[in-house]
Amino acid sequence: MSENLYEKLGGEAAISKVVDYFYNEKVLKDETVNHFFDETDMEKQRSHQTKFISYALGGPNQYSGQSMAKAHEGMNLKPEHFNAIVSHLHDALAHYGVSSAEIDQALTKVASLKDDILYK
Repeated sequence: MSENLYEKLGGEAAISKVVDYFYNEKVLKDETVNHFFDETDMEKQRSHQTKFISYALGGPNQYSGQSMAKAHEGMNLKPEHFNAIVSHLHDALAHYGVSSAEIDQALTKVASLKDDILYK
């Protein structure tokens, strides 16, 4: 039985580290997107994101947040914002030694959500 991507990456604890790096070292330092988080409870955001990414990568469904469309409602995110986030996620995964093939697999899952995120 082969491991899913969630298991290959090391489960929720490993994904939590990736999410922390993603926000602390990438997203919140990027003026293209950091303003979207000015009023955000980042502890709650990190928890939701960890659970969401864990589920998206084949882990247990612990995500109980809003739908992607609802969560991004009123933000009017544009392709350049989405692309910046995807790039930061790529870099965070690479920082933790995730292979290029596994990063591509993860980003393909993220890309499938694009229509639920943009222009809401």
